[in-house]
Amino acid sequence: MSHGNGKRTLIDALKACGAVKFGDFTLASGKKSSYYIDIKKASTDPKTLKIIAKEAGKVIKDMNLDAVGGVVLGGVPLATAVSMETELPLILIRKSEKEYGTGGRFVGDFQEGSKILLLEDVTTSGGSVMDAIVAIREAGAVVDSVITVVDRESGAEKSLSDIGVKLVPLVRASDLI
Repeated sequence: MSHGNGKRTLIDALKACGAVKFGDFTLASGKKSSYYIDIKKASTDPKTLKIIAKEAGKVIKDMNLDAVGGVVLGGVPLATAVSMETELPLILIRKSEKEYGTGGRFVGDFQEGSKILLLEDVTTSGGSVMDAIVAIREAGAVVDSVITVVDRESGAEKSLSDIGVKLVPLVRASDLI
């Protein structure tokens, strides 16, 4: 199966599970939009999540990684599914240091120099994933790629490339509309 077919399957699945909504929406950034991508619909639907994991797995297989990671909360089901698909260890990244228990921003272990790929549900400007990349790099690991299920084509690709990270969208917003 070519990547094109897989992408088509993914687009159909995103639409079928109700992840793409049309209407008048105000995004988190305050911008107005004629469509909204409710990716939680996709990441909580097992059939769609499986398709996402398969597509991400194809992208990852030649990457020579040590682990896959996701930012709490949106990235968790995606990174978990991809970890199961690829059998790569899983790292979860909290938005900020936890004040209780063992603390720390990371769930899962990695060594200095480990190569970690992050999974993101939707990228707009790339801000939330950039924060996680900085934290992982400060902890001594390497991040040079992020896979996003849907890129809204609103600047994330450039923001990430400015810090040496390649954004790999499984689907671009323009593919959906």
